Amino acid sequence: MFRVALTGGIATGKSYVRSRVAARGVPTIDADAVVHALFAPGTGVVAEVARRFGAGMLAPDGSVNRRALGGLVFSDGASRRDLETIVHPAVYARIAEWTAACARDGAAWVLADIPLLYETGREGDFDRVVVAACSPEEQLRRVVRRDRLTEAEAHARIGAQRPIGEKARMADYVVDTSGPFDETDRRVEAVCRRLDRAAGGSRAG
Repeated sequence: MFRVALTGGIATGKSYVRSRVAARGVPTIDADAVVHALFAPGTGVVAEVARRFGAGMLAPDGSVNRRALGGLVFSDGASRRDLETIVHPAVYARIAEWTAACARDGAAWVLADIPLLYETGREGDFDRVVVAACSPEEQLRRVVRRDRLTEAEAHARIGAQRPIGEKARMADYVVDTSGPFDETDRRVEAVCRRLDRAAGGSRAG
């Protein structure tokens, strides 16, 4: 089975691209959704977060307070790295379990949406990498609008990731999401057709 990773930067259109791929019947998984599940009450990840950052980082229901934790880790590099050592291994373990299940079900190829793929050095786990990209100006505008942040806060979150231009240069395929949705749809479809062929060739081989 062909394993494809989708990555990019914050607010560069990964979720939209993933939704279009899923609409074609391709199994997909969202690393952010995996993190949400790991941050639910009672998980080992929550216990580790509380141990490292204090109970003040938990919500009243015992889940991780993502906004409070985000405010800390995006302003402090050491805290962010500590959080990554807790979260990333658990996320990749869940993705590996899901990929194995898809292979058993006979999927031709699957797509995992992983925002920090290159930052974690795990691109080698996948057969192809797709990057969703847009202009830096558009990315900043989207982050401010979507997450209701100041420009300074948005810059801090964008700066915590590898520049989108670098990711695009490292990718096998790039989907530019700067334009209208129908334009992005055509670009996603073109990449999916190439992946269909690549996955078919892999099976034949």
